Order: sequence, then structure tokens, then C-alpha cells
Amino acid sequence: MGKPLLADYGISISELKKNPSAAIRAADGAPVAVLNRNTPEAYLVPAEAWEEIMEALDDMELARIVRERQGQERIRVNIDDL
Repeated sequence: MGKPLLADYGISISELKKNPSAAIRAADGAPVAVLNRNTPEAYLVPAEAWEEIMEALDDMELARIVRERQGQERIRVNIDDL
């Protein structure tokens, strides 16, 4: 049983080596599955999409910290004292 293809576009490693820029352009900003014998080996993700993914992961981590700290005793701080 193969791995699921988590992209709308796929390209073989050998085709990717021939012209990586063409593969990126053809996907029009979407992720591309890099295939080895029709099995996904890696994903090529455009920079903008990668930045969005990293931002979402950061937001999830911050939300986890907020949930973890809920209910803790609050410490009042005066901005002029800082």
C-alpha cells in the first residue's frame, strides 16, 4: 500500500531535475508532490505557502501557551514602573 498523495500536483524526481522552475510554475503556487516510483518522497512548497504554514504553527503554539496559563494568578503591572 502506498502513501497518500497530499498535493494536487505530482512530479517524478527525474522530471523535477530536468526543469525545477517549470514544475513550480505549473503548480501555480500549490504544493507539488515529488514522486519516486509513484510514491511521494517529498513535497515542494512555494515560499509564500511555507511562510503561511510557519505562521499558523506559531499561532497554534501561542494558543497552547495561553490555554496552559489560563487560571493562573494575575500580576498587576503599571507601565510607568517598567
